[in-house]
Amino acid sequence: MNRFEGKNVLLTGASAGIGQASAVRFIQEGGTVFGLGRNPDGLKQTESMVSDSSRFASHQLDLTDDASIAEAAQAAADHLGGRVDVLCNIAGMTVQTPIDGLDADLAREHVQVNFTGPLMLISQSLPHMPDGSTIVNVCSTAASQAMPTMSAYAGSKAALVSASLSLAVELAPRRIRVVPISPSGVQTNLMWQIWDQIKDYEGDWFNRLIHLWGQEHSGHAADLAGFIAFAASDEAKYWNAAEIRIDGGARASF
Repeated sequence: MNRFEGKNVLLTGASAGIGQASAVRFIQEGGTVFGLGRNPDGLKQTESMVSDSSRFASHQLDLTDDASIAEAAQAAADHLGGRVDVLCNIAGMTVQTPIDGLDADLAREHVQVNFTGPLMLISQSLPHMPDGSTIVNVCSTAASQAMPTMSAYAGSKAALVSASLSLAVELAPRRIRVVPISPSGVQTNLMWQIWDQIKDYEGDWFNRLIHLWGQEHSGHAADLAGFIAFAASDEAKYWNAAEIRIDGGARASF
């Protein structure tokens, strides 16, 4: 498939996990990708993984820094000839924030990385997005599913889901679709961090996040990249302002 032939893609989280796999997928399908990520070594690894390195460029991004977001958006526009057809907010963070002795700074960092930062990147990128473009926001099933001791993460992802719906209405006059995707149980470093943080909490919370057929069948980053690519493609042109859960049926088990 070459669904993204001649199209420019800007995505965050390109140095690891789902963002890295998505960069690979978009280039496989003919797109040109400008990848933003926190880890320069991870960005170099992504460049080595794509099928055509001439269609991948990267820039280091700190989502906690407003100036870094504005700089990254401008760098993308400059490299992509002033046109961003697809914007994917994939980067995220998750650290335990138990309410007993809440670390307020850490809670605010979650909001900045998982919610405010993506909104700012959208705002900075919009002048370079033609009518009919697509925005894909990778959220989390934590937005509507209890994850004890992780309220800051869950709340920030719920905010991104809600904002995606409102943005779709706001951007409707320009025919810009906004699609929220909420994964769960995907085998990435972020997921293992969640496991480490809640595995000893009373109750079987982690198993509520994984595939009905067991942890060994949980999704991989490449599986999510396929959904993201579909969401961003013309085949999904009727998918707008509606969250979809990608969890291997986990929600059905409780």
